[in-house]
Amino acid sequence: MTDTSAEDYFAAFGPVRVVERTRVQKFVAKTMATNVTTIPHVTHCDDVDVTALEAYRKSLTADQKVSPLVFLIKAVVDALREFPHFNGSLAPDGGSLILKDYFHVGIAVDGPLGLLVPVLRDCDQKDLGQLSAELKDVSALARTKGLSMDMMSGGCISISSLGGIGGTYFTPIINAPEVAILGATGIQTRPVWDGETFVPRKILPLSLSYDHRVINGADAARFVRHIADSLTKVGS
Repeated sequence: MTDTSAEDYFAAFGPVRVVERTRVQKFVAKTMATNVTTIPHVTHCDDVDVTALEAYRKSLTADQKVSPLVFLIKAVVDALREFPHFNGSLAPDGGSLILKDYFHVGIAVDGPLGLLVPVLRDCDQKDLGQLSAELKDVSALARTKGLSMDMMSGGCISISSLGGIGGTYFTPIINAPEVAILGATGIQTRPVWDGETFVPRKILPLSLSYDHRVINGADAARFVRHIADSLTKVGS
């Protein structure tokens, strides 16, 4: 393609169409490329038994219903308290780590502009109902192109949830200057051996991508296990 345009090159093989990318899509693409090439990513995967949590959610009345993602947000905040370097950002020269004493969580939302990450602020100070309502509000804004840049700034860690779309594990890209991002897929029913027989259990797969300059593999495993323990306790 050195002597011809990309359009002309591919048109030589058959019909093509050119779709211009939006300003937001171009910005996100550039940011993603920078993050994945400048941050040493490692992804740690684990499974969480959320059988009791799902039973508890089903027991709630219609006006109390909250999604599993809201419980995950609270569990992540609790883990950030236990592992404060996950709530940090590297100084530009890499010589120091800036630790944050606030808990703002970015939530990846798929909308007409592509993947946007609105930030829920002070998640440690809000209950499940407040977080659920705020999550619905920012998700709606993302899908109607109503998010401002301020609403997508200042996150401590991000969560990318594929929900019921499908899949099991994936490698989410860290949203710099954060040092970790947690990926979640849909809850699955799997047979689990209880020592005597296989029983059906509700399993939530998690994938944590982390900056290996800041976080080692052992701490990543402990961080995800802490999240798992928090979720497992709900309703049990």
